[in-house]
Parts: sequence; structure tokens; C-alpha cells
Amino acid sequence: MLNKIGIKNGDVMKRCKWCNLNNPKYLQYHDKEWGVPNFDDKYLFEMLTLESFQAGLSWECILNKREAFSKAYDNFDVDKVASYNADKINKLLENKNIIRNNLKIKASINNAIIFKKIKEEFGTFYNYLKSFTGNKIIYEVGFTNSKLSDEISKDLRKRGMKFVGTITIYSYLQAIGIINSHDKECFMYKNQ
Repeated sequence: MLNKIGIKNGDVMKRCKWCNLNNPKYLQYHDKEWGVPNFDDKYLFEMLTLESFQAGLSWECILNKREAFSKAYDNFDVDKVASYNADKINKLLENKNIIRNNLKIKASINNAIIFKKIKEEFGTFYNYLKSFTGNKIIYEVGFTNSKLSDEISKDLRKRGMKFVGTITIYSYLQAIGIINSHDKECFMYKNQ
């Protein structure tokens, strides 16, 4: 078990510079989730929703509210989110445990509807992403966007999604493990 400064059995485990070693949620996310491929549609929808809420905020802020988001958003059930109405929007706007941004809340519902349409078209949302990636994992460090995130962002916006700019999509691809961007000094770094 790791303590809060990342020491395991007396050995210091180096992590990415952005990882706040004083936040157990951040440590867990960094060590077990970020950059690790997970292409389950439920997870892909959750991360897309959370990343869209992050726009203009820190990921740590979103991560600290992740459990509250999950509860407020029916455990990120895309069918339920796609059917949210004005009453549910008002409840979300009153929920002090999540980000209460009217535009982002409405965008999350809109994005759920489009996510479902993409799933219908491609079978899974990951199949849609594979149409851009060729089913490859990308190993790169030090970027905030790329040609890949530009292309996916452009296509998602063309389909009607909101809050899915190229930087948001790049962060999303990192989160779900299509892009592995762990620092070279980090114990999670991989070079392929």
C-alpha cells in the first residue's frame, strides 16, 4: 500500500508532475486509471461527461466531485442521461456537490443523445474511436492536443456535441488509455 507521498516498502515511486501526492483520489486515479486502456461504453461515457465538465477547471476539481457526479448522473447511465428533462436539469443546477454550469449540464444531456446515436451507428463508442485510431495505443508525452484529437473533436462537433474541443478530447483520450502520456520519470511510463 502506498502512503500519501508515494513510498512503497521504502522505495519512492516517481509519478507524473501533475499528480497531487497529497490527494488519495488523485494518487489512485494516476496509479490505476489514467492512461490504462478501458473501452467499456459506460466508462467511455462517464469520462467524456467528466472531461466536458472540466473545461476551464482543474481535473483535480472534477475528480474530487466524481462520486457526486456519478450519483447525480444516475451512475452515468447514458439512456437515463439522454432522457433528462427540465425538472432534472433544475435538480442538477441545485446540486452543490457538482459543477452547476447550465451550459455544461445541458451539453451533457445533448452529448448523451449523440453518444447513443454513435453507438447505434458503430456498435460501440470504442468502434467509433477506432475508426480514427486504427485500434492503436499512442505513447507521447508533453502535448495538450494532436492531429488525432483535432479530427475527433471536429467530427464530434459536426455531430452536435458540445464542450468537446481538441484539448478536451486529447485529455479524454489520455484518460481512457488511447494516449499514454505518463512522464518519462513516472513508474507508469511506457515507451512503444
